Amino acid sequence: MKLVSVDEMRAIEREADGQGWTYEQMMERAGLGLAEMVHSFYGYEERMSALGLVGSGNNGGDTLVALAALVETGWQVTAYLVRPRPKEDALLDRLRATGGTVVERTGDKGFKVLDETLRNATVLLDGVLGTGIQLPLKEEVAEVLRRVKQSAFCPPVVAVDCPSGVDCNSGAAADECLPAEMTISMAAVKSGMMRLPAFELCGDIQVVDIGLPEGLEAWDAVRNEIVSEDLVRSLLPERPTDGHKGTFGTVTVVGGSLNYTGAVLLATWAAGKVGAGLVQAAVSTPLHAALAGHNPNATWVLLPHQMGAISGDAVSVLLRATERTTAMLVGPGFGLEDCSAEFVRRLLENKTSPRARATIGFVNAAVEAKEDKEPARPLPPMVFDADGLKLLAKTEGWYKHLPSEAVLTPHPGEMGVLTGLEVKDIQADRLGVARRYAAEWGHVVVLKGAFTVIAAPDGRMRVIPAATTALAHAGTGDVLAGMIAGLRGQGLAAFDAATAGCWMHAQAGLAAAEKLGHEAAVQATDVLAAIPEVLAWVWER
Repeated sequence: MKLVSVDEMRAIEREADGQGWTYEQMMERAGLGLAEMVHSFYGYEERMSALGLVGSGNNGGDTLVALAALVETGWQVTAYLVRPRPKEDALLDRLRATGGTVVERTGDKGFKVLDETLRNATVLLDGVLGTGIQLPLKEEVAEVLRRVKQSAFCPPVVAVDCPSGVDCNSGAAADECLPAEMTISMAAVKSGMMRLPAFELCGDIQVVDIGLPEGLEAWDAVRNEIVSEDLVRSLLPERPTDGHKGTFGTVTVVGGSLNYTGAVLLATWAAGKVGAGLVQAAVSTPLHAALAGHNPNATWVLLPHQMGAISGDAVSVLLRATERTTAMLVGPGFGLEDCSAEFVRRLLENKTSPRARATIGFVNAAVEAKEDKEPARPLPPMVFDADGLKLLAKTEGWYKHLPSEAVLTPHPGEMGVLTGLEVKDIQADRLGVARRYAAEWGHVVVLKGAFTVIAAPDGRMRVIPAATTALAHAGTGDVLAGMIAGLRGQGLAAFDAATAGCWMHAQAGLAAAEKLGHEAAVQATDVLAAIPEVLAWVWER
């Protein structure tokens, strides 16, 4: 599903019209698709009745086409004209000819007809206003929406293209806006619908085809899309019956410190649960005894440390132990000690440091080391998360040293550290900021938060259609990073691994909240536990 601004959609329709696929034809296709979807979701009762709130613009036209089509499938329909339509309106004439009822707001004193029709309706089609509105709403529209919203008999609402009263660029919404059970968007999802409060008013978002001809430059220029279940299913790696652990990759998770011991566990579990064949945890030696028994599925690489924090000398040990690694995650629970910053710097420069006689587990500065003459090995595909991102920022030109394409998973605060931008400015233009820096750095940027944005260096953008406080808990980011690394290690391209990981992570958070009964109760371990359910759900469908 493509994600477009209002201006982009207008340009697409204008170009289509110029190539001979007229606005009338687009409206006809949109209305028929709308009717088909409404009948599919709501046409199960013995007596089916649809009330359409109709405006003067294209959304009203889509609604009239849909109502006429519903009559032909056995529905009783009423078009309630909230705003006047043209005197010679062929769509109104068609609806009347099919047996549909038309009521004008100006003739409905005290909303008596509206109230009675609401009482008997199976579904309400909200086709009053489209994407070009300006807030606040005019009173003639606001009073109708307010009346419906306050009615004790309002049926399920299906918004046509967008809920009336939603600004489809900013995501702002009028107080009178009707919360929809479903929004059926024409051709593409409008960008404002992926912002709050609009998203919460849209309900389940579906898209119908309006018959756009192939080769439209304006359509092809759109690089933003909404991540759907079908897209994720198409991205997930195959699981051949004769596969073995080597088939599904080796993921190395580098992280942990005395203050943040659990992060590595969460990430290693997550990488395994999305299908990685082998997961190994590279941690400072003191953490091993505390962690190893909590994930018997993982293997362990013990790294030199300073007071429990991974030290710069650890690069040699790590690289010698990860020759078969197909994806490396750096950062969960890392801490911000100077010695760990030195580790990241050396890793980026791919210096396997002196072949020290220093023993794994402590640093003996007095030991004389010999220079390592082994050639530097290329780094595996990488994912950087959490403190690993903050430590990256301490190395000038860090993005030039990462293997292409790395996945970076900052929340807005970490993105601020990497870019120098204020968090408020990042949040005000999430898509623009993610796109800009993915291109500048040459890596995939996952800007986490409500409606997580995944940006590729080539300008492609994907948005996760989810916003939930179920994921607003410590450790859930470690789970996400592990999932992305697990998929990357199985051979998915960086952009696709980030896409599938983010979508499944959001679904796991929602599933955990549903199981526990409230978003506030969800912990990172609950998100982990829900991953198999999400995988099964995607594969079974």
